Parts: sequence; structure tokens; C-alpha cells
Amino acid sequence: MKNRPRIVFYGTPEIAVASLQSLVDAGYVITGVVTAPDCQSGRGLKIHFSPVKEFTLRHNIPLFQPVNLKDPAFNGQLRSLEPDLQVVVAFRMLPKEVWSLPLLGTFNLHASLLPQYRGAAPINWVLINGETETGVTTFFIDEKIDTGNLIFREMIAIHPEETAGELHDKLMVAGAGLVVKTVKAIESGNVPSLPQYEVQDPDSGPLKMAPKIHKEDCRINWDNEALTVFNFIRGMSPHPGAFTEMVASDRSSFYFKVFRAQQEIIPHSLRPGTIVCDGKTYFKIAVRNGFIHLCEVQPAGRKAMNSLDFLKGYGMHFI
Repeated sequence: MKNRPRIVFYGTPEIAVASLQSLVDAGYVITGVVTAPDCQSGRGLKIHFSPVKEFTLRHNIPLFQPVNLKDPAFNGQLRSLEPDLQVVVAFRMLPKEVWSLPLLGTFNLHASLLPQYRGAAPINWVLINGETETGVTTFFIDEKIDTGNLIFREMIAIHPEETAGELHDKLMVAGAGLVVKTVKAIESGNVPSLPQYEVQDPDSGPLKMAPKIHKEDCRINWDNEALTVFNFIRGMSPHPGAFTEMVASDRSSFYFKVFRAQQEIIPHSLRPGTIVCDGKTYFKIAVRNGFIHLCEVQPAGRKAMNSLDFLKGYGMHFI
């Protein structure tokens, strides 16, 4: 193209800001940004802007927050922007009348090595499943979720004790670079477009998916083996947060989240879920083949704290 492509960007959370920032820094023309409507949260139900909205307002970029992406008024506004290309990072599914609008197409950044881990929560699920590598992928959007032709993929190694939050930050940086690389390739007219089945290993079995995680999915199952529990905790940390239930000495029960833990593989005869601690130097929970040492926890309604601080003043056991 003689002129740089006119880009409309779609995104809401922090991970999308990094990609938007990289496009701005690279000198691309962002003619509009689409993000989620404002939400109410916290005490007093205060209005909170998305990270993408805050960035967009600071940079005086036209902003759109449609409730319904099929709204004719929004679609009219979108056409008036005359986008050549659309970039999507951590946003909801686009209807065909939106993603098919620009001549150069619409591509998405996904936080896994597609076709593995399609879905809403790839960062969480690769850790929960104990993977040793993941990555970021750009692909052209089509009618289905995360199934379009691949553009670029970049592999990222996973540290054995890495949490979802830490992996998120690594993928955010890598993804921002890949978004700019993808736009440059599309701009040059020399862009790969590879069907996902062509990179799928036929001997690897069914594809692993990354469905949205709901609150009821976050409860820790102490009946599992140590590695499974350990991976579950780090895969949920810090969001949405793995949780369990405790019963205090007065028989009242309450919930708390576990953000950091360590595993210990050792034979024992204790019932899974049994607390082993001296209240001063260690706090661990029995699992099927060993123990999980709790390092950082957060009782409901309180701040995260060292697990030994949490023990002070409590006499309790798990249920």
C-alpha cells in the first residue's frame, strides 16, 4: 500500500493495551478503538473504565463502546472510519458484518500456540495442564472461534513455578511485538495464511481447549496428586484465584484463595485435606501423594498475606 493502513483496534484488558501501544509507537494510524462498555464494581458500584479506554482517552483516539456489535448505528460509525484493517486483542466474538468489513481483513492475537488451547482462558489452562511451553498466535478471524488461518506463531517457554499472572505479562510483551510484525506483513502484501489443520500433529490426539473459567471451577480438590494441585493453584493465580473452605475453632466456615504454593512428594497416611502445621514455621495440606505448602493466601474480604501471618489466631481444619 502507498499509505499506511487505517486500523480499527478492538480490546478491553491490560494485555490489549500493550499491543495498542506498540501500534501507536510504530506510527500506525488508529482511526478508532472499540472496547467494552463501562462497568460498575467495588463499594458504591463506582464506574470503572477498561484499561484500553483509559489509554485511548489519553491519546485522543476516537472511542466506541457498543453494547450490541450488530447495532446499525455502530456499524454505520464503523463504516465511516473506512478501516483498511482491524486488529483484535482480548475482545468478544465479532459478527461477520464487522470482521468482514475491511479490505485487508481482521486478525486476532491469541495467547496460545493455535490450534491448541482455543477458547477464553488459554493462559490459565496451559498451566493447569502442566505444559512446558506455550506462545502467541495471530490469525485471520472467520465465522468460528479461534479457527481462522494462521499468520504468525511465537513459542514461549514456561517456567516450572510460573503463575498465570507472570505468564500473562510475558505473553503480553511477546504478543505486542507479534501484532506489529503481523501488521507490517499485511501492509507489505506478503502475509502468510495457513489453515490450522496443516500445523496440527495427527499423533497428538484431540486438541486441548481453553474454555472460560467459572467460579465453581476454582475450588481446590485436595484429593488430587501434589503436581495436579500445584499446577491448578499457579494456573489460577492471581485471577480468578484457586480457593478452598476452612472451618474455624468456633465451627464457622469461610473461604480463602491460594496464590502461591510449593509441592512436596512424600508418602503419608493422612486424609487428603488435613492441615499439618506448627502455627509458626510451616503450613501444609495433605494431598494424595504428599503435601502442598501454602505460601500466599487471601481470606475473603481481606488482602493477600503470607500464610504464616494468616495462621495467627486461628484454630481450624479443612472440609
